[in-house]
Amino acid sequence: MRMKALCSLPQQGGWRGALFMVGMGCVAALALPPLCFIPALPVALGLFYRAVCVAPTWRRAALWGFLFGMGFHTAGLYWLTNAVLTRVHEFWWVVPFAAPGVALLIAPLIMVPALLCRLVPEGWPRMLLFAGSWTLADMARVFYFSGFPWNPLGSVLELPGRVGDVLIQPAALIGVDGLTFMVVLASLALWQGRGAVTSVCVCAGLWCGWGLWRLDHNIVRADHSNPAIVIVQGNVAEDDVLERDGAYAQFESYLQLTTKGVAEARAILPGHRPVVVWPESAFPGLLDEDEEARRLIAVAAAGAPVLLGSDRRAGKGRWYNSLIALAADGHIEAMYDKSRLVPFGEYEPWVLPFHLLPAVIVPGPGLKTWDLPLVGRVGPMVCYEIVFSGSVVARGQRPDWLLTISNDAWYGNSAGPRQHLATGRMRAVEEGLPVVFVNNRGISALYDARGRDVGHTRWGKEQLLIRPLPAAEGWTLFSIMGRSVPYMLALMASMVAIVEHYRRKWAE
Repeated sequence: MRMKALCSLPQQGGWRGALFMVGMGCVAALALPPLCFIPALPVALGLFYRAVCVAPTWRRAALWGFLFGMGFHTAGLYWLTNAVLTRVHEFWWVVPFAAPGVALLIAPLIMVPALLCRLVPEGWPRMLLFAGSWTLADMARVFYFSGFPWNPLGSVLELPGRVGDVLIQPAALIGVDGLTFMVVLASLALWQGRGAVTSVCVCAGLWCGWGLWRLDHNIVRADHSNPAIVIVQGNVAEDDVLERDGAYAQFESYLQLTTKGVAEARAILPGHRPVVVWPESAFPGLLDEDEEARRLIAVAAAGAPVLLGSDRRAGKGRWYNSLIALAADGHIEAMYDKSRLVPFGEYEPWVLPFHLLPAVIVPGPGLKTWDLPLVGRVGPMVCYEIVFSGSVVARGQRPDWLLTISNDAWYGNSAGPRQHLATGRMRAVEEGLPVVFVNNRGISALYDARGRDVGHTRWGKEQLLIRPLPAAEGWTLFSIMGRSVPYMLALMASMVAIVEHYRRKWAE
């Protein structure tokens, strides 16, 4: 069935058309992790695309793009409300505006493909221009405030299990933004008749075939030189983290879990040296200023190094959100200060006329790679930083594994922590590096260098996860070229569409 027969409602304009566009954006969000209901995407994108094509004016097309974006981002980010609820007694009035407010800032980017695609006539040039401009606009989100590249459409391929593992393998070549381009283009092509559907099916078959081949061939096996990662998930409620209620009990719980985890690691993985990892907000104090706490951690770890999150003073009421590496004797071997801050959560953008945050977090100098005797070469990150495709490895300092610590307790048992976890899985495929993702309440996980789930914890459980660290792969195309690969792909598609338009025009 052709799309024209399904698109009479948005042509009418008015409130019915507006609600239809918002609704289609919400439907498209069903394809995002953790649901990954992929059939929702071609339906929603196809109807949106057709509505833009038949819009009587440029202004109407721009409005449809904005409203679709509002629906998509509000539904995809609904869980942001949970963060406000942790301090609802202070910010109850923000609750209705949390997700819609963020959506309001990034929804205008979807106006870009809605407007640009109308520069060329209908057909494959218009679809190419739409997919290319959508991808370029999506990539531009890294420049919003401190950057907000959450939920790119390429992440819809991250289905759980082996199916998702196969589908995301091309990210090693073109990154998640390249997957976005392909997903958008395929979603539109499915509405262009039997020939286009056949082409999409053939391409999907080749895509899956290559994914299967890459997933199961030339696998680098880890040896005993790789550490045994001991992930400690303490399951501390966010209210306790914020108010420091039961701080001693929290610390004691982590110490006990550490002792148990190290003993189990040495029993079940005797050839691997244990490395203990605590999440962000695990230590309820200033670890670099607390020698006794460091001694207690060293005793609990029984000679194993411990990597954990702690705040640090930056002077004059300013703080760093840090990841600290403790040696076997408890002295500080290395420190990493979070450099990408969460907009509205860790810093207040200039657009806010009021203050929400009680503390001022200072960004660190940037990514680095630690090379520690018992840990190896590791790329440390804190929470939000894992979201940035192509920006998780320090330039010229490729590590053997990536580590991110987080505290997604802010967002409750919702899609938020699962979407965050999906970014770690995608970074593993892009960079060809195993990713260790450690969370306070869950979900914590370890992915191998091809994005396969080596092990994970459950949400809201005090739990240990002990696994040998998988081996790193060789350099992927994306790890060498970075975002220039999807950028050139989207830009070239857009240019081909425009050139073809003028070729046809001159041929008339």
